[in-house]
Amino acid sequence: MNAPAKLPPLPTVSDVEDAARQLRGVAVRTPLLESQFLNERLGGRLLIKAEPLQVSGSFKFRGAYNRISRLNAEERKRGIVAFSSGNHAQACAWASKITSTPAVIVMPSDAPKIKIGNTRAYGAEVVLYDRHKEDREAIGRRYSDERGMTLVPPFNDPYIISGQGTIGLEIAAQCAECDIKPDAVLAPASGGGLISGISLAIKDRLPGTDVYCAEPDQFDDIDLSLKAGRIVDHAGKGTTFCDALMAPHPGDITFGVMSRNLKGAVSATDAQVETAMATAFNYFKLVVEPGGAAALASVLNGKVPCANRTVVVVCSGGNVDSSLYSAIIARTPPV
Repeated sequence: MNAPAKLPPLPTVSDVEDAARQLRGVAVRTPLLESQFLNERLGGRLLIKAEPLQVSGSFKFRGAYNRISRLNAEERKRGIVAFSSGNHAQACAWASKITSTPAVIVMPSDAPKIKIGNTRAYGAEVVLYDRHKEDREAIGRRYSDERGMTLVPPFNDPYIISGQGTIGLEIAAQCAECDIKPDAVLAPASGGGLISGISLAIKDRLPGTDVYCAEPDQFDDIDLSLKAGRIVDHAGKGTTFCDALMAPHPGDITFGVMSRNLKGAVSATDAQVETAMATAFNYFKLVVEPGGAAALASVLNGKVPCANRTVVVVCSGGNVDSSLYSAIIARTPPV
């Protein structure tokens, strides 16, 4: 019987601070947005961390650059391979471009066209696969083995987690600048890289602030895992248009961090996500993709209450096809 794989040391807030130094001058310090009118409607204070304004259109650039920029000269020459439904793909492609690193990106054939197009435009070699019949991780490993490329995973990597965690450092600093003490911080989650990193920073800088993740309805593997005390697969119980949030289960590293730091996991339906997208457009003039709006949807639907409280929500990305976005905004009223 084989011994279980040894879990690498979990990242710490010191790693997040180191990532912030690595990203200085490269990543955008995205704004923390607020609408007094929306606050009046909610009966509390809601602040939006606007990651659609990040390089490559989502938070993913932070982790991708933190990982790829650490490669040595020989590793950079051989290049990287990554698999992603789109945001990690674009982030790795751009981070590879600005570090002169060849990149192969494995993407589902049904990913939003804007994500596939941008990934190619940034100079990466895109390999499409059928998400229902093929294993993207196996395809990525094959390229890694055959070409000697470094595999850059979408979430289960200490450098990736630490890079995403710089959002938490920024939230804490921006709140301090405005003398704000948030009751809760929320972010969308798939494999858990984003919320894991954020939780490291928030628990250090804002002790007493609850940290939650938000998942699509029926794609609640993190909620199931936290409740079971072990990694659980969501088993594909339904469908969602939140293409960025469809990982079947958290990683062992991300789960190790989340199980220590998260207050809980909440969820939102596609209809609630559409309302959140319309709300972000109406009140903040911010374009948010479906997966990027899951945390906002969870606050608007009361899963994490905002009334008489201060809540910070991460809108994690804005890479959405224009036809889908315009249709949603046209038919969906904001809150």
